[in-house]
Amino acid sequence: MRKLPAKDLVANLFSTIRENEKRNKRECYVMPASKLLMNMLKVMQRYGYIGEFELIDDRIMPKLKVQLLGRINNCGAIKPRYPVKWDQFASWERKYLPAVGMGILIVSTNQGIMSHVEAQEKKIGGRLLGYVY
Repeated sequence: MRKLPAKDLVANLFSTIRENEKRNKRECYVMPASKLLMNMLKVMQRYGYIGEFELIDDRIMPKLKVQLLGRINNCGAIKPRYPVKWDQFASWERKYLPAVGMGILIVSTNQGIMSHVEAQEKKIGGRLLGYVY
């Protein structure tokens, strides 16, 4: 069984998607797969940034096949994972997104992975994982 060095899975997800979007690819593979990455992809899918994705579980290493729609201009991981209260999202939006209301911040909360818009509506805070626009 092949072992990869320990890396930041979130940063790997975003860099793989970003590079394949730049090359106008229709799909990409993200390895290794995890529940965290699948939940982040669900949020991106809900906002129309990516199409369908599926888990391919071969015996070597599980991977995610992601359908790209060409709608992502930029995306990236936020490190360190800053804790944010529900009423502080506007300042982080100005820092990571090009304009207010354009793009999403992906947040890990005690109610699961969601966008900053959903977290503001539910009035819950969390930790920033990444941004997409």
